[in-house]
Amino acid sequence: MSKNVRISLYILIPIIGWMISGQFIEDEVIQAKSSSELTSVITQISVSNFFSPKVVLNASAISEKRVRVIAKTSGEVMPNKVSQGQWVEKDQVLCSLGVVELNRTEVKAPFRGYVEKIVKPGNYINRGEICAVIIELDPVTFIAEVPEAEIKSIVKGQNVSINLVTGETINSRLSFVSKSAAPSTRSFRVEAEVENPNGLIRDGITATMQINTNKILATKISPSIMLLSDSGSLGVRVVNDDAVVEFIPIKILEDTQDGIWVKGIKNSSNLIVRGQGYVENGQQVNSIPATKS
Repeated sequence: MSKNVRISLYILIPIIGWMISGQFIEDEVIQAKSSSELTSVITQISVSNFFSPKVVLNASAISEKRVRVIAKTSGEVMPNKVSQGQWVEKDQVLCSLGVVELNRTEVKAPFRGYVEKIVKPGNYINRGEICAVIIELDPVTFIAEVPEAEIKSIVKGQNVSINLVTGETINSRLSFVSKSAAPSTRSFRVEAEVENPNGLIRDGITATMQINTNKILATKISPSIMLLSDSGSLGVRVVNDDAVVEFIPIKILEDTQDGIWVKGIKNSSNLIVRGQGYVENGQQVNSIPATKS
């Protein structure tokens, strides 16, 4: 089950519970029989920690340069040692032409790169026609689009983990974050440059880019303590210093195997971890600290 599906379920379950609340009784809710007849709830002190939320995006690799190398004169392509699919160095001869204009007979590579396409010996090319297509694969740049709701947490220099569709994982940093949204998608282009000296990363390959955003204070909670307010906001209930129940709105940052990271809960809040569905905001309660098993 994907993280997005699990988070959706965490939001959906409180909605269902909210709609049918009152029909079931929680086994472990303790009804205090004190003189004031206060309802008892089980609470736990929250602990905030620095956490780096992750933004996961679809990405693809593009070569830094793709150049069509043009012949400056006409003539027959002579035999040469360069063929399609070969690496060439800067100024290496790509095409030798059998012509009278000796100073224009050699078409050279403008940079070190990979020969994607080249005219084979024996063919005749005219001035201005393509001798070869060469691409620069070191470095390559991975490009992704950040939704506008997430862009405020994305800055240049943040660490990224790029998981290629072929299974490899590459670590890099954001080298560019656009300040202008694409008109059609309202998303912002981000780039991460990756060294590729051996050309193992192919031009156009797809990947998943995970951006580690800057650390913020957040709280890890169990999804079981979340519920909805009367207005439909997702949150938790706490007991304040006056022993009164309060509803605290939260935002889910990330789902993990051992809990959900959320923001919105102050450090050392008295979280209600049992009985939160059977008390109301503003109600005075008897708070019983949870025992550690």
